[in-house]
Amino acid sequence: MSKIVARFVKDESGATAIEYGLIAALIALAIVTGAGMLGTSLDALFTRVSTDLDTRAN
Repeated sequence: MSKIVARFVKDESGATAIEYGLIAALIALAIVTGAGMLGTSLDALFTRVSTDLDTRAN
């Protein structure tokens, strides 16, 4: 019985899986945040270009 408990205490595969899961979640969060910021920036750029084209066309 003590061998089973010792093996369970030494087993770190669950901790490793949790760590990889946390890393994947942080990377996904960074991608979503970056994409959101890029989208906002591109929207502002295209709005500015559209406004400039409208004023020059008239």
